[in-house]
Amino acid sequence: MDIEKIRADTPGAEKIIHLNNCGAGLMPQPVLDALISHLRLEAEIGGYEAENAASDALANTYGALARMLNCHTDEIAVVENATVAWDMVFYGLPMGPGDVVLTAVSEYASNYIAYLQRAERDGIEVRVVPNDNSGQTDAAALAEMIDDRVKLISITHVPTNGGLINPAAAIGKVARAANVPYLLDACQSAGQMPLDVEAIGCDMLSGTGRKFLRGPRGTGFLYVRSSILDKLTPPFLDLHAAVWTGPERYEMLPNAKRFENWENYVAGKVGLGVAVDYALDIGLEAIAARIQHMAGDLRARMAALPGITVQDLGAEKSGIISFSVGEHTPDHVAGIMAAAGINISTIGAASTRHDMDQRGIVQMNRMGLHYYNTEAELDRFLDCLSSI
Repeated sequence: MDIEKIRADTPGAEKIIHLNNCGAGLMPQPVLDALISHLRLEAEIGGYEAENAASDALANTYGALARMLNCHTDEIAVVENATVAWDMVFYGLPMGPGDVVLTAVSEYASNYIAYLQRAERDGIEVRVVPNDNSGQTDAAALAEMIDDRVKLISITHVPTNGGLINPAAAIGKVARAANVPYLLDACQSAGQMPLDVEAIGCDMLSGTGRKFLRGPRGTGFLYVRSSILDKLTPPFLDLHAAVWTGPERYEMLPNAKRFENWENYVAGKVGLGVAVDYALDIGLEAIAARIQHMAGDLRARMAALPGITVQDLGAEKSGIISFSVGEHTPDHVAGIMAAAGINISTIGAASTRHDMDQRGIVQMNRMGLHYYNTEAELDRFLDCLSSI
């Protein structure tokens, strides 16, 4: 991996130490160029005309996502963000009174709020699978919780905090053996590690462009296995997702694009394809190896500092590191880092309520390093941290 070239491709690398990739990554120059070029074309010739001119680039976005996920382009939808992607299939799965959703202790707030809404509205039941001794979702416990009422297994692959990588493939084996649909939230894992839907065994997967894929904000994507497509009913349709075939008839598109809608962020969609290609050209295996090596080393060095508590869990860990600094508030710590030209963030219990309540944590700091970060940048972060 040519880090020097990658950093030369990253305009923000000269201006900031960006350790908030779990919020939004720094776009590389090719993505920025594609985005600006299309917006300029829209201004010069018109939005619809620019979209027509970008037909090959838009087709490439579906192809790039399919290559990244090891699926067919007909199984891909591109939407406004990861939440919309996830919502389209979760709310599209028929469930009623007594039906059960199994989820994780570390489940993200947006997903869990949706569970609660459907529990209130449709009478479904939400059951939380316990963690194993490492702090990740216990696949064996999940298997024991399967019964005839379970209609969905829904797990966040890499939680927004806690550092862990949930055992997605082990969960997929349980789901397939039980013939239960499996929805994987890959918002934090897309671009950080390989995502092979066949190896994982998920039926649906949602992701974003703006985090570790380093794509534009306002872009998300959805994978829907073709065999489950007709078991889902999109929560809404328009003239893009369906065809009005007669005065009283319509037909949904025969592919995952039935989860899209007409108006979309075309420039962002073009940029997303470039971002995925950029990651694939580097290699997701190489990206994962670099991130996990640097993050593992950094965790050990942070844990050795007086007053620093690394709050991460899991047998396998990601590039997201959560930590606390003595009696200092996370906002205070983030403010000191910002003044030093270092981007990190804070996260509160409302983001992962079950996980943080169980651990008695109200708020903590969070950082997410990426392959374009350097050891020198991490040294500066540690120097700043040790000075607090």
